[in-house]
Amino acid sequence: MPSLRIVLAVAAVIAAAPVAPVYAHGDVTPQPIDVTGLDPLGEEWRTENPYRENPKAIEIGTSGYNQNCARCHGLEVISGGLAPDLRYLEKGKAGDEWFIERIRNGAKKQDGTTIMPAFEGTFSQEAMWAIRAYIESVAAE
Repeated sequence: MPSLRIVLAVAAVIAAAPVAPVYAHGDVTPQPIDVTGLDPLGEEWRTENPYRENPKAIEIGTSGYNQNCARCHGLEVISGGLAPDLRYLEKGKAGDEWFIERIRNGAKKQDGTTIMPAFEGTFSQEAMWAIRAYIESVAAE
């Protein structure tokens, strides 16, 4: 059994250690999403996912999601309660419209607090639709 001196010494070291700040979700630097291999979509925003069931888009979307969305929406799109569980997002055009509006514009509480940042200007349209293709590929039945 460790002596009281050792326990106190370890406790003192831990107490004196610098503490990194703890941030709420969303205070992260978005990671770039390489969309090489996807057909370019142009300037006009689509309202329906042009990459639905596209294997390359799902591959790119998986990586983009894991690097940028999983912190809040959960690994493998299984939410731990911090943000909505996107596996239950409606499939098809209705879900696409909600998804693209939310990822482009973000979300705020009524008091103006940002709960999801806007990603328009950070991610390309191709990257956003690739993430949507991935989310749909793991949707709950």
